[in-house]
Amino acid sequence: MYNLHLSAEQLEIRDTVRDFVAQKITPFATRPERMEALDRSLPLDLLEEASRLGLRTLALSEEMGGAGADRLTACIVAEELSAGDPDMAAVLAETSRLAHLVFDRLMGEEQREQFLPRFLDDDRFHLALAAHEPEHDGALGVNYHRPVAIEPDMRTRAVRAGKGEWVIDGVKDCVANATLAKLFAVTVAAEPHGADGAHVGILLVPHDTGGVTVRAHTGGERWFHGACGEVAFADCRVPAQNLLAAGDAAVDAEADVPLACAINLGIGRAAFEAALDYAQLRIQGGRRIIEHQAIGAKLAEIAIRLEVARNAVWQAAWAADHPDAQADRSLSDLPLATIAKVFTGEAVYRAAKDAAECFGAMGVMRDMPLHKHVHDALIALNSGHGGSDGKLRIAEVLAGYRRFPPATARAAE
Repeated sequence: MYNLHLSAEQLEIRDTVRDFVAQKITPFATRPERMEALDRSLPLDLLEEASRLGLRTLALSEEMGGAGADRLTACIVAEELSAGDPDMAAVLAETSRLAHLVFDRLMGEEQREQFLPRFLDDDRFHLALAAHEPEHDGALGVNYHRPVAIEPDMRTRAVRAGKGEWVIDGVKDCVANATLAKLFAVTVAAEPHGADGAHVGILLVPHDTGGVTVRAHTGGERWFHGACGEVAFADCRVPAQNLLAAGDAAVDAEADVPLACAINLGIGRAAFEAALDYAQLRIQGGRRIIEHQAIGAKLAEIAIRLEVARNAVWQAAWAADHPDAQADRSLSDLPLATIAKVFTGEAVYRAAKDAAECFGAMGVMRDMPLHKHVHDALIALNSGHGGSDGKLRIAEVLAGYRRFPPATARAAE
């Protein structure tokens, strides 16, 4: 049964995070110097404090030392954090979801003994998945209704050295958390001795390993939230036991799309709340501007868009937590996460722009919050595979041409 009645624990988590955001994150994020789009330095002390609240290990199972939160709870937390600062939300969400993926699903027992204690003991220990190849041309829109190569275009190679080490050479781009991560999970074309051809695998690479170089994307390259960058590997050697036995079959990017949508939703909510507060304070013609029909209707439209977007995000997250709900036709078999991404991206950008209009000319001033919110919404609208690619994926499903197996099949892999 599709049920969005939040548990007492979920409500407590939401309220705790909301209070933390109001007291700590929002005052930092709304400082005048932070309003400039190019000044997006991350507050490491606040990230550390958020980690002590358990937000860095939110999705990690309780057996491994985390909170064991499901995707719906993770989305609720991501929205609350993003309403304060989407960059902090992106960093914490990425580490949290990778902690569950890497420590709970991919690592063997010996690997956990080596890396898990360090991760739990260090509040500044973040994770990064280095998977994207530069100039990768496998975008969905280019291959609409056409088959794509089964083998990925993997240029980052790993070969076995004489002592059993893996030697990695290659470059990964658009790596979330690149500049903060202390452990990289790197997808490689692995070439063990004696094997014909290469297979895709994942190697664990500590950030201080020789041959690892990280370059941050900054300034004019700011098309992301969080800490993104390029990671290069040149004759980078890691022990043989750093290869994850599960390979990359368990890396299910689609199931994590609702998390990005929730971060986007928090941006829209912050813009809406700022406009609502201003509309109840600003006097025009002897009345608060919220009492004027034009402003009241505009705020109502924003509220409608955000409420519908939230329902789309929560439904996608719930479906990811309950893959059998689509298998037994309780939910539509459409790609709900993609639907949430497309709708939320467009709805939040429109909401942020409308919220800025409530401020009149003040809405475009660089030292006002609405300038930042519109900029953040534009980043979310166009980051990753944009809305156009998402619509093409939905169109493929409607036409009976499926790019990916259904969620139940992926969960069984």
